[in-house]
Amino acid sequence: MSEPKRILVVDDSETERYTIGETLKAAGHFVFFAEDGERGVEQSRVLKPNLIVMDVVMPGINGFQACRQITSESETAHIPVIMCTTKGQDTDKMWGQRQGARGYIVKPIDQQELLDKIAELTQ
Repeated sequence: MSEPKRILVVDDSETERYTIGETLKAAGHFVFFAEDGERGVEQSRVLKPNLIVMDVVMPGINGFQACRQITSESETAHIPVIMCTTKGQDTDKMWGQRQGARGYIVKPIDQQELLDKIAELTQ
């Protein structure tokens, strides 16, 4: 197992935050949470996590907008973002990449796929 990473989970669903959080904690990571895109952007600046897992459909700033903000600001541009969403169309995935996402996982989440992607992006 690689060394523990600081991971920010941004999702407006308490259930999703819990599920993803438990998966990441069980893998030995330190997990932080934000319940919407705006808080996710703020937390990314404060926490400087190793990686962000970001939902798309959220009130206020959606995940695509938050991802674009995080990946375009010099102080947070280095942080990889994995979009984690029910929006599974190829156009959604392409749009996510254009906003700066380095990974795209469709819900319901395959826990191993998520852990593998995190390992790949945080080497």
